[in-house]
Amino acid sequence: MRTINQITIVSSVLMTLFSCSKDKDIDSNPGTITTPVEANAPNTTYKPAFEGQTRINGVQTNTPYEGVVLATSLTSPWGIKSLPDGRLLITEKTGTMRIATTAGVLSAPITGIPAVNAAGQGGLLGLTIDPEFTANRMIYWVFAEATTGGNNTAVAKGKLSADEKTIEGATVIYRAKPANASTLHYGGRILFDKTGSLVISTGERSVLETRPLAQSVATGLGKVIRITKDGQPASGNPTFTQSGALPELYSYGHRNPQGLALNPVTNEIWLAEHGPRGGDEINRIKAGANYGWPTITYGIEYSGEKVGAGIQQQDGLEQPVYYWDPVVSPSGMTFYTGNRVPEWQNNLFIGALSGMHIVRLAIKDNKVIGEERLLASENQRFRDVTQGNDGALYAITDGGRLYKIDKK
Repeated sequence: MRTINQITIVSSVLMTLFSCSKDKDIDSNPGTITTPVEANAPNTTYKPAFEGQTRINGVQTNTPYEGVVLATSLTSPWGIKSLPDGRLLITEKTGTMRIATTAGVLSAPITGIPAVNAAGQGGLLGLTIDPEFTANRMIYWVFAEATTGGNNTAVAKGKLSADEKTIEGATVIYRAKPANASTLHYGGRILFDKTGSLVISTGERSVLETRPLAQSVATGLGKVIRITKDGQPASGNPTFTQSGALPELYSYGHRNPQGLALNPVTNEIWLAEHGPRGGDEINRIKAGANYGWPTITYGIEYSGEKVGAGIQQQDGLEQPVYYWDPVVSPSGMTFYTGNRVPEWQNNLFIGALSGMHIVRLAIKDNKVIGEERLLASENQRFRDVTQGNDGALYAITDGGRLYKIDKK
C-alpha cells in the first residue's frame, strides 16, 4: 500500500510532466513532425554552422486549410498589401497598381505612377502603405528607375486619390546608388518598422563589377536601408566607422533580398535573399551587421565554381538563421499573426519562385524548428504573400493569380 507521502510525490511528478508537456505545446506546436521536405541532393558539400540551419525536419499542418484562386488576370504581380478596409493593393511589374477585393474583383489600373524600367528583374516592385493611411492615403513603393549611367533601385511615395484611379503627387524620395546598366538584383521590398521609419531592401545588381559593393558602406547596393517618409536617414541608424559610410544604411553584405518582414514577437527585421546555386538565406537583421555576401556564402557560382574563396564562415560576418541548397528562390514574406490556423501562429510564410510553393517556417527562439511546403501542386511561382485583415493569407504569383489561403 502506498503512503500519503508516496502518493503526493507521484502526483507531483505527474503534474510536473503534464506541465512540461503543456508548456511545450504552448511554446511550439507546429503540427505533425515529418522527414525534411528537401529530398534533392545539395549543390555543395558545405556544412552548416549549427544544427538546424538547413534541411530541418518537415512539419505538417493538422488544421484543414485550402488555397483558393480568387483572380487569374493580374499582369506579373510583384507586391501585395492589405488596405484598412480589407481590400488588397497590388503592384504589377509593368508599372501599374490594382486594387482587389477579397472576392477577387480587380480595379482598373491605377495611373500617375512614374515610369519604371521593367526589363529583366526590374519594374514596379514592393509596396507598403502609411500607418496613417486612413487619414493621409499615402503609399510608398520601390521600382527600377532608368537614369543617367544605368538603373537604380528607387523609392517613391504618393497619395491614392479619393476615386482610387490615380496616384497624386508621386515623388522619388530615395535612390540606391551607384546606378548600373544591369537589369538584375534590385531587391525591392519595403515596410514600416515600429518606429515609423521605412525599411527597404536593395540588391547588389548581380554583375561582377557591382557585386563587391555589397561590402562597401559607401554605396546603397546590397543593403538594408532605413529612412524617414521624406527619404532622409532615420534616427537611430547604426554608425559605421569606414570612410564615406552612408547614414541611411542599417545592414550590409546582401545579395538580392526580395523578402522583408517584421517579427511580431520581437519587432526585429527578418529578410530573405536569393543565393546563387544554393545559399538562399533567411536572415535576422541586426543594426550595423555584415551578412557576408560575397565573402561568405553557402552557394556556388552558376558555372559551378566557388564564390570567391569558397568559405561559409568568417569572424565578424553574420550567419543566416536558415538556408536552402538547392535554392527555392525566396521572395515576399510575412509572419502569420492570426488564430484561424493555430499551428501557424508567428510562423514565417515565404513565396518561393523556382521552388513553386509557399514556404512555411515554424520558428522558436529565433531558430527554425520545422519547414512545410504549401500549394506545391499549383505549379506557380509565388512572388509575395501577406496577411489580410480577415486573418487569411493572400498570395500572388508571376502567372497572374491571386490566392486566398485559409482554414476550410
